[in-house]
Amino acid sequence: MIKISRSDILSCDNVGSFLQSGFWGSFKSSFGWEAFAYNVSFFNENAPLEMSLLVLCRKLAPGFSLAYIPWGPELDSGFEYKELFCKELALALKKVLPKNVFFIRFDPPWHINNSERSIESFKPPFIRSAMDIQPPDSVIINLDMPMEAILEQMKPKWRYNARLAVKKGVKVREGEAGEINIFCDLLKKTAARDKIAIHSLAYYEWLLKNNYEGVKPVIKLYFAEHEGDILAGIMTLFWKTEAVYLYGASSDVKRNLMAPYALQLKAMEDAKNAGCTEYDLYGIPPNEDPQHPMAGLYRFKTGFGGSIIHRPGCRDYPCRPLLYKIFRLMEKTRKYLRDFKKGAALKIYRQ
Repeated sequence: MIKISRSDILSCDNVGSFLQSGFWGSFKSSFGWEAFAYNVSFFNENAPLEMSLLVLCRKLAPGFSLAYIPWGPELDSGFEYKELFCKELALALKKVLPKNVFFIRFDPPWHINNSERSIESFKPPFIRSAMDIQPPDSVIINLDMPMEAILEQMKPKWRYNARLAVKKGVKVREGEAGEINIFCDLLKKTAARDKIAIHSLAYYEWLLKNNYEGVKPVIKLYFAEHEGDILAGIMTLFWKTEAVYLYGASSDVKRNLMAPYALQLKAMEDAKNAGCTEYDLYGIPPNEDPQHPMAGLYRFKTGFGGSIIHRPGCRDYPCRPLLYKIFRLMEKTRKYLRDFKKGAALKIYRQ
């Protein structure tokens, strides 16, 4: 049995993931979402549980909204009642969320084995989402070791490239909030080259200049430069014991100087010095497939060593099944068209 009550968004400052934090709720509230915070109690004689929960709602059309739980609920890997908990949580949320919510999208944060991909851990009424919001697959670097050991676990070519960048005179520095427009210019070039979507300047600017009153992460902007040219930039988030590589961009000049490798190494060093024990490279294709549109991303991130982790991916709980079926069909069509365009663009690029 679950008991749920509305809470202040600051109550989410005690969560494990930044995506469940009050900070993230405040951030998304500035860009089309409405943030709701809840206190949740799960009464089970074998596994009683209490937690804070962030739920984001977004209007899709007049009178119709979705509810999204980013990397939630936060349940220990050994918790045996994950599916039961999520089902009862969905039923409880259905009663307290706005009436126009027609489905709830769960984005579970727990890890699964690669062999579990084909096993449907969420049975009906849960449905596998047509699209994921957060990347379910990633690479996590263990920072709880000397930097020499972190370098040693990288592929030799990756160590060579990071050192080559320094040898060739590439300098990595921390950027200032006022330089976010420079980063966005790099993002535009990257988006045009790699056929990816990006956010507005205001979106990235908010992350660096926010005035959230509660516990908030440290977000750093890094630039790699060479003889006055800005070659690449990344944005990294430091939250408690984890650091997350959020966004990256690069120019079309001096790509032979391997600036992105030096940037990642600097961010890892800073994260380790800040007390973080993990560096999340945040998002790769599900496996090593040379035909995947993002195969290059897989090679780049896995080359730094670390552990490849998998999460279940998004699961939807329909509150209004008929409306959800219509939306799901539309979302599947949108995903197909997006993947087709990206694949076609990649084919042209290779030719």
